[in-house]
Amino acid sequence: MEQHSASPLPDVAHVRRVAGALIRNISTVLVGKERAIEEALCALLCHGHILAEDVPGVGKTMLARALARSLGASFRRIQFTPDLLPSDVIGVTVYDQREGAFQFRPGPIFAQVVLADEINRGTPRTQSALLECMEERQVTVDGEIYRLASPFLVIATQNPIEFEGTFPLPEAQLDRFFARIVLGYPDEASEIAMLERLKLQHPIERIEQVVSVDELLQAQEIVRHVHVDPSISAYVVHLVRWTRQHPDVALGVSPRGSLALYRAAQARAALEGRAYVLPDDVKRMAVAVLGHRLIVTPEAALRRASGVDVIQEALEAVPIELSTDGRLPGG
Repeated sequence: MEQHSASPLPDVAHVRRVAGALIRNISTVLVGKERAIEEALCALLCHGHILAEDVPGVGKTMLARALARSLGASFRRIQFTPDLLPSDVIGVTVYDQREGAFQFRPGPIFAQVVLADEINRGTPRTQSALLECMEERQVTVDGEIYRLASPFLVIATQNPIEFEGTFPLPEAQLDRFFARIVLGYPDEASEIAMLERLKLQHPIERIEQVVSVDELLQAQEIVRHVHVDPSISAYVVHLVRWTRQHPDVALGVSPRGSLALYRAAQARAALEGRAYVLPDDVKRMAVAVLGHRLIVTPEAALRRASGVDVIQEALEAVPIELSTDGRLPGG
């Protein structure tokens, strides 16, 4: 294959080793969920956050715990409820009588992997406490800025079935989630295997660290150097712009979504051991990365149309243009 540039090729073998170790380890806890685990790892490799949206009991919490244990990363769980306050998430400044000074007491957001469980049960005020954390990776309290740990990953969960007593996430918050993953029910064989594994002890109790934080940080840096042909960049933009013109869409995908899909395709290519992106990488990640970023019109919602439907339609409608030399990117 012809080299794309004179710069050295990124060490995608390292990314593949890291991702493979994580997938194998997490799969001992989540049986038959390789696709969802892979999408979560792509988000992690791109410094992104994850929205896990599914019915109760399919393993959303286990995914977060297993990922944190596999990395040896600090982990905190925040149960969102209507009475949860922003200070319960980010922390609070209190007066220490012994020291005679105010001191900041960090909240549970100061962890490397944070599970925001049932995030849509928190009030908009509390939900907004995560905006700065997720985007700037810092917390501002009483004019002081406190940096968050690296890596920093928020995995938020919500139940798409129960709406009583919930506060739907605003568009600005949804757009800050790199990917939305759906675990779904396991197939019959996987569910039987799960029962056998849980017979004596939950596998989460035996799971051990398989990747160091330093190895992950190195993999995150490598992913940024995966080659993206200009025709692939154009394909990403064409997909996004197509959603903005769809008659069923009230609010199309933002430029942040374009960048997220671009990054996700790089991570997907690296997971496959390639130093360049193919159109299939974009297609593979499009639904997870873009599906939650657009809003359909009320008329479309009445027909039960969703953002995922629009993205799938876009993947069928938008053509892949060849490079100027007539080759597919990477060929």
